[in-house]
Amino acid sequence: MTTDLPPEAWAAALAGLPRMGPSRLLTLVRRWGPAGAWECLRRRGWMSDRAMLVATRPSPEEIADAWSAATARTDVAAVWQRHIEARVGVAALGSPAYPAPLIDDIEPPGVVFTRGDPGAICGPRVAIVGTRGASRYGLDFAYELGRELAGAGVAIVSGLALGIDAAAHAGALAAATAPPIAVVGSGLDVVYPRRNLSLWREVERRGVLLGEAPLGCAPERWRFPARNRIIAAIADVVVVVESRDTGGSMHTVTEAQRRGRTVFAAPGSVRSATSSGTNGLLRDGAQVVCDAGDVLVALGLSSALCRTLHDPRPAPAPYDAALLDALGWAPVSLAGLAERTQMSLGQLSLGLNRLCGQGWLAERSGWFERVARTEP
Repeated sequence: MTTDLPPEAWAAALAGLPRMGPSRLLTLVRRWGPAGAWECLRRRGWMSDRAMLVATRPSPEEIADAWSAATARTDVAAVWQRHIEARVGVAALGSPAYPAPLIDDIEPPGVVFTRGDPGAICGPRVAIVGTRGASRYGLDFAYELGRELAGAGVAIVSGLALGIDAAAHAGALAAATAPPIAVVGSGLDVVYPRRNLSLWREVERRGVLLGEAPLGCAPERWRFPARNRIIAAIADVVVVVESRDTGGSMHTVTEAQRRGRTVFAAPGSVRSATSSGTNGLLRDGAQVVCDAGDVLVALGLSSALCRTLHDPRPAPAPYDAALLDALGWAPVSLAGLAERTQMSLGQLSLGLNRLCGQGWLAERSGWFERVARTEP
């Protein structure tokens, strides 16, 4: 066995073994250390360890064969060199470079891989998560929260998924203040989803990408629930903008609750399936988020800072404000709004035109939809 390699080299190699999930890796690293664990797998010495037998149920013999064969054919030095050449940082549990927020977590990763600046994982941190199939309202609100919280010095944590995650990180990047933090479910050289390539690169350049998979690992389905626990562990507060009753966002909420994190949810239309999960969270006691100030207060930041997050649009006149209230947050047609308000089409048209001109509404194919907030 090569003895002049750092613990991180062995940890990276361990993480790439077949059927090596987070729980198994953590058990190995805690009991034998990265290098000792590698030797233990090579010689099948772990087979007498009760904790490892439990972790490898229901087929420890089969897994032992797979690990023994894989360790025999793996060049750990070559694995380590690939990570060095790819500028991927590696931190094993217990090393000085390991992210501080994860050290005392209930399920810390046995090894963490980073690209960008690991120092970005500091200061106040808020996770913004939600559905991939978000509405315009959800995308606008996630962008707004990401931009304003980042502008107030809060690092935005998300999973770089399509929809709410991407919108929140785009907003954080637009603020160009606090560095973004992305937790991904693949190797840091495997961009997923590909549509977020430019966002992935920008987060890496201005913040940090973080994961527990070594180079070359595909975004397998089981990796995303594992990723969600890291998002919850890193964040001080979790905000769900839009979510169905089940899915990754709700799993992140469960992980946040296990860790005692504050959970916020954005209210949505009761007729919208994409808000059924968030509305359910509110029913069950989650805090309501209406703007970035709500989250800043929960973080204990000053009220003076919260007041700086004003809306740059001109305040609507009383008549137009009443029209906004009647419209709500779901798209509606002119005829539908006339029926709802009992106003004449002429009155409505004038008011809607003013609100569109001021940036309060967007009109798309004859349907009017409220805009959360425009750029300052």
